Amino acid sequence: MDISCLEHRLTDEERNQFNETGILEVENALSLEQIAALTIGSDRIYNAKIVNGHDPKTALFFPDFIPIDPQFADLVDYERTLPKVWGILGWNIYLYHAHLIVTPPCGKAADEKTFGWHQDSGRVNVEMESHPRPRLSLKVAYFLSDTSEPGRGNFWVIPGSHLKDNLELPEGGIGQPKGAIPVLAKPGSAVYFDRRLWHSASPNWSNITRKVLFYGYGYRWIRTKDDMTVQSLWENSDPIRRQLLGGNVNCNGQYSPTDEDVPLRVWLREHSPNDAN
Repeated sequence: MDISCLEHRLTDEERNQFNETGILEVENALSLEQIAALTIGSDRIYNAKIVNGHDPKTALFFPDFIPIDPQFADLVDYERTLPKVWGILGWNIYLYHAHLIVTPPCGKAADEKTFGWHQDSGRVNVEMESHPRPRLSLKVAYFLSDTSEPGRGNFWVIPGSHLKDNLELPEGGIGQPKGAIPVLAKPGSAVYFDRRLWHSASPNWSNITRKVLFYGYGYRWIRTKDDMTVQSLWENSDPIRRQLLGGNVNCNGQYSPTDEDVPLRVWLREHSPNDAN
């Protein structure tokens, strides 16, 4: 990992914003060239699914896309975004979940139905005995299409709701909860969000197909959330990327890591000691 990545470390202002709102957007995280290449790769996956019977009018949720193309793997330890991830979660992390979402136009008129509001991690939100619930993980969403206007299948959030265990929904299934807003992200933006943040997808009432890549980072003692096959990339990965793809010396190293388990910590000790604590 090149030392130049430290230019993209989490600032105090960004940390305060993330802690208070549960979300942080960084514009122009991806270059125009990256957007174009990642869009081609995403389209290739989407078109193959259509050929195999996926309904072109419904959204595609596709996990385990990272081994399909090297450009997807390059975002796992991307120098413009990873430093903020370790700035929030620390160094004992890996990629526990990833998914590509393509949301085509739904072909329907906009309505006021309540969206599918939720917190990530399923049973974690029922079985963990704490208040507020623990952060545990976050996601980085890379926007490949233009969702800078409402109605384009936007990701909706309620800023600050990551500290609330329950959400009151509107009666009758009409309208959105108090404080809900659409994320108006431009192509190339990276949006970080706390897994506890109450959020929802929304229908795509526009004529633009929405395309987003989600990379979920969590602590190394958390199990993967999908049937990831990234182990096939270990052999040709450098030590830090291998850590982020789930490599470790043994199972105990997930709980009591040695330097061999977490080369990211070793690197930080040399180049950014405050982040290695």
